[in-house]
Amino acid sequence: MKKKINWAPLAFIGPHLILFIVFILIPSVYGIYASFTRWNMVSEPVWVGLDNYRTLLFNEESTFYRQFFNGMKNTFIFVFFSVPFMIIIPLLIAASLEHKEVKMKNLFQTLIFIPGLISISAAALIWSLIFNRQLGIVNNLFGSDVVWTATQPYAWITIVVITIWAGIGGNMIIYRASISSVSEELYESAEIDGAGPVRKFFSITLPSIQFPLIYTLIMTTAGAFNVFAQPLMMTDGGPRQSTTVLMMYIRDLAFSHGESIAGMASAMAVLLGLVILVISAIQYYLMNRHSTS
Repeated sequence: MKKKINWAPLAFIGPHLILFIVFILIPSVYGIYASFTRWNMVSEPVWVGLDNYRTLLFNEESTFYRQFFNGMKNTFIFVFFSVPFMIIIPLLIAASLEHKEVKMKNLFQTLIFIPGLISISAAALIWSLIFNRQLGIVNNLFGSDVVWTATQPYAWITIVVITIWAGIGGNMIIYRASISSVSEELYESAEIDGAGPVRKFFSITLPSIQFPLIYTLIMTTAGAFNVFAQPLMMTDGGPRQSTTVLMMYIRDLAFSHGESIAGMASAMAVLLGLVILVISAIQYYLMNRHSTS
């Protein structure tokens, strides 16, 4: 007897699968193909093999080579200074909100989460005013005359601050939900044994939320490597291209006012994707090995 097929799951999976194929899978595959071509988004792509990659990685005299490595350097700077704060700050806030003596926990959680609902354009406008040289709260509060978005290291500080302000709420929600699920009996037993808040945090809380930590670390790092809006809106890549990240170069090459160089932009995007994939795999391996050791 022929087994009856249950079509109900497809009714739920189907729309998402169609959107995934149309807007993610097909563009990704075509982007990889385009990285091996010379293409201006108008005429037919011309196959050039590995020429784009050789130019980006080995041709030191090429402008594309300098753009790629400057973009990667600036992207790594952003990742290095933003990701630790995006992991540690929401984790500490989530752990603090679970303390028995803290009142109005949901109110504080809501206030911290709200900035994540604001568009990056609006957030950039708000913080541009805060860091404004003449009218900004920061300069007036400290009596300084710093041009925050046009000098270093202040330009990076503004970018990292707006990123933390807008992004920690999501990770905090994940951590708090995970910490709330930890058995209260574990903490009570630890208190009986004389463990203080710090000991309980490292001995009970952290081991209990290992998977959420791995997830948020990988997703936050991948998101940081794709940074674009913050440096574009806050500093426009300045001063002297010191905050021009790789995604900005990719955008400029693919959608420049002159002739589009989409093939080279695609090669940059593929290399960036490979970097994200390798780093994510290393993070997962190291944290998962630590959790099982």
